[in-house]
Amino acid sequence: MANEGQSAHGLEQQGFRNLKAVHWNLSAPALYERAVARGEGHVAQHGPLVVITGQHTGRSASDKFIVRDDQSDSHVWWDNNKPMTPFAFMSLHQAMLAYAQGRELFVKDLYGGADLSHRVAVRFVTEYAWHSLFVHQLLIRPTAEQLKGFDPEFTIVDLPGFQADPAIHGCESGTVIAVNFTDKIILIGGTSYAGEMKKSVFTLLNYLLPPKRVMPMHCSANVGKDGKSAIFFGLSGTGKTTLSADASRTLIGDDEHGWGETGVFNFEGGCYAKVIRLSREAEPEIYATTERFGTVLENVVMDPVTRTLDLDDARHTENTRAAYPIDFIPNASETGRAGHPRNVIMLTADAFGVLPPIAKLTPSQAMYHFLSGFTAKVAGTEKGLGSEPQPTFSTCFGAPFMPRHPSEYGNLLRDLIAEHQADCWLVNTGWTGGQFGTGKRMPIKATRALLAAALDGSLANVEMRIDPHFRFRVPVSVPGVDSKILNPRDTWADKEAFDKQARKLVSMFRENFRKFEEYVGPDVLQAAPRLAEAAE
Repeated sequence: MANEGQSAHGLEQQGFRNLKAVHWNLSAPALYERAVARGEGHVAQHGPLVVITGQHTGRSASDKFIVRDDQSDSHVWWDNNKPMTPFAFMSLHQAMLAYAQGRELFVKDLYGGADLSHRVAVRFVTEYAWHSLFVHQLLIRPTAEQLKGFDPEFTIVDLPGFQADPAIHGCESGTVIAVNFTDKIILIGGTSYAGEMKKSVFTLLNYLLPPKRVMPMHCSANVGKDGKSAIFFGLSGTGKTTLSADASRTLIGDDEHGWGETGVFNFEGGCYAKVIRLSREAEPEIYATTERFGTVLENVVMDPVTRTLDLDDARHTENTRAAYPIDFIPNASETGRAGHPRNVIMLTADAFGVLPPIAKLTPSQAMYHFLSGFTAKVAGTEKGLGSEPQPTFSTCFGAPFMPRHPSEYGNLLRDLIAEHQADCWLVNTGWTGGQFGTGKRMPIKATRALLAAALDGSLANVEMRIDPHFRFRVPVSVPGVDSKILNPRDTWADKEAFDKQARKLVSMFRENFRKFEEYVGPDVLQAAPRLAEAAE
């Protein structure tokens, strides 16, 4: 079945045969109709499409593989990426093509990357209509003219109903995400979680761009009226999406960017925001997207009769999500591009209550904290977590999506920071006055005030102290911010408990960084935290 959105490069060229129907590049309203008619989702009050992803409510990191062949062998960081043999991939590919026979499929031809010289053409072949809508909203949409001659460089095949066989396909369960950089195909099976498609594009750009001296980054980005951009690194739950959605600045993107010869550019054309306990007052721009036609809401609880949403209900998962086009945010960039960043911000949610709300980093300290990629998980966000916070060190703030060795990304970032003289800041959006369970979450108003001072340049002129453990510079006072909050030890009632917690966190940092010590210079090694007693 063809339609006006069909490319001259058909699915037959990619091995598909005997399909019941192929729906090419349908519009968002058409995909809504298909999704509802097929029982894939329901329309909620005000128009968003609500879908349930079932068993998988997040990424299946343990089920992701990269094909290890002559081309990929020397370029992939195998300590962090599971290998799959070319033969196992071929068997998996043939099994998925056989599964697709007799079925309806949805095709979306899209771009990853707003920079015309670095974008990649990606074809998505999906079993679900809502998955096609999801990528339509999240990636960059070609014009009608571009679609006619669209020639995909990479193809992502997503068939949630397919179950892999570990004995044949070289995987570990019925769920599989298999990346083949040589054949330029990514296969996803056994999971309905749509974020696997989004992160597959990120993975391939993380592989393709560094040799071009373009830095792929798991970060959000915005730009001020002065034309100076800022990038925000951070893992899930650190405030990356929230803090970049600033009404006084233009949003470039909320999650994935490149930094190249002309500046920063968004990899995507949409946003994928966490919406659990989202507040209309604290995050009005993002909240408004949950009340719009075109937004896809994953695992959000909806009253089946009134179709009203309950964003506070986590019965399906803490990882409830909204996927929407970036132009749903009122002050979003039309181009997805901006000049070189003046500020580089690394966000962490320190549930141990030790790190200050903001600190100024030297380039060497920036590389150290970039390679560390620290945040902390707390009880209730993942299965198996106890009452104590759990440290998470995800190198480059995105280890699951990094095919190459972290030193490649770290050295490239350090070079770009030095070349463009960007200021670097570590911002803690986690806990103050005690660890999780004792203290409280850092007030978002204080975080926004400190960020505003960093971005307008005024924070560079305030008095700073040297942190005794981490040895970065910390503001002593900032207009509009309670000075007490700037020194974490002052916020703890039990000072001895703080000192014990600080020593614990320092040792965690040092233990984690051992695996990078042979790959970095002496300046970065000197940037490591050390116990205050040893520093004196």
